[in-house]
Amino acid sequence: MECTVSWTGNSGTRSAMGFVAETGSGHVLTMDGAPDANNPQNGGQNLAPRPMETVLAGTGGCTAYDVVLILKRGRHEVSGCSVKLTSERAETDPKVFTRIHMQFTVTGKGIPATAVERAIAMSHDKYCSASIMLGKTAEITTGFEIVEG
Repeated sequence: MECTVSWTGNSGTRSAMGFVAETGSGHVLTMDGAPDANNPQNGGQNLAPRPMETVLAGTGGCTAYDVVLILKRGRHEVSGCSVKLTSERAETDPKVFTRIHMQFTVTGKGIPATAVERAIAMSHDKYCSASIMLGKTAEITTGFEIVEG
């Protein structure tokens, strides 16, 4: 796997802290920093997610992918899955994640709670590389609800 991240520079209306990531699979992701009122040259323009937000989003995508795949392999009728991640970060550099809560909402027909609980546990214990890495610095908790539909 590879990715090239390039600074978009500080010319014209471009953000002083904007970046474009080109992934090995041929996709593009933009990132930007928060505006800095005290020093606009060092801040972003809030035109895209922050880099750490993309880490959190990628972790959510990784674990949701696992949960859906595990449930489908178990022949459960899954029609939807979302996960809301809330986090806390250290106050000093490096501002690593210290707590992450993942609240899953799984939609489907007749999906037992034990199957969802097992899928989430398997993702976090074995399959989701992102959450396993973040678990080295953050306490990760989970919860879920099942919506019949």
